[in-house]
Amino acid sequence: MTGRVGGLVLAAGAGRRFGSPKALAMLDGELLVERSVRLVARGGCTPVFVVLGAHAAEVARAANLPKAQVVPAPDWAEGMGASLRRGLGAVAGTSLDAVVITLVDQPLIGAQAVRRLITAHASGAAAAVATYNGQPRNPVLLRRETWTEVCAHARGDMGARAWLRANPDRVVMVACDDTGRPDDIDTPADLARLSAARGR
Repeated sequence: MTGRVGGLVLAAGAGRRFGSPKALAMLDGELLVERSVRLVARGGCTPVFVVLGAHAAEVARAANLPKAQVVPAPDWAEGMGASLRRGLGAVAGTSLDAVVITLVDQPLIGAQAVRRLITAHASGAAAAVATYNGQPRNPVLLRRETWTEVCAHARGDMGARAWLRANPDRVVMVACDDTGRPDDIDTPADLARLSAARGR
C-alpha cells in the first residue's frame, strides 16, 4: 500500500515537572519542537502538524516552524488524549493516508525510525510502532482507517496506547534499536544528562 504520510508532533503540555514548556527547551542549539518537526520531515512526512496548547502563543512566536502547520489544543490540560484527538482531527481534513506521531520530549528518536514505520505502512500495516529492546515506544504510525477508533480511546493522559493494546492483530512492531533512543525529558536534570552525554 502506498499513499501520503504526514507527521504529527504532540507538544501541547505545560511541562509542569520540567518547570516550563518542553517545546521551548534547547538541545544542540535547537528548540525541541523545531527538532521534532525536522525529525519527522527528514523521515519522509509531509506535511507536518504540531499540536500546541499551554503557552501556545509563546511557543509559536519563539519557534521557527516554516514547514509545520500549528493545531491549537485549548483543552490541552485534559492530557495527551486531548492533544492527539485535536491532531488527528486536523489531519482528517487532508488527503493523507497515514500519520506518524511523535512526542516533543523524545529528541533522540531518529529519522530512520520514521522511515521504517512508513515502510511498514507501504507493506499494508494499519498501525506500526517503533520498539527498543523489544518494548513499544515512539514514534507510532496510524493509517487513516484507525483514526476515529483511536480518538474514541484517547482520554485523559492516554494517547494511542489504549487502542494499540486493544488491537494487537492490527499493529506491526518495528525494531528501531539502531536508529536512535526513546529517552524522555521530564525534568531539567534529564535534559542536562542528555546534553552532557552528547557532548562527550
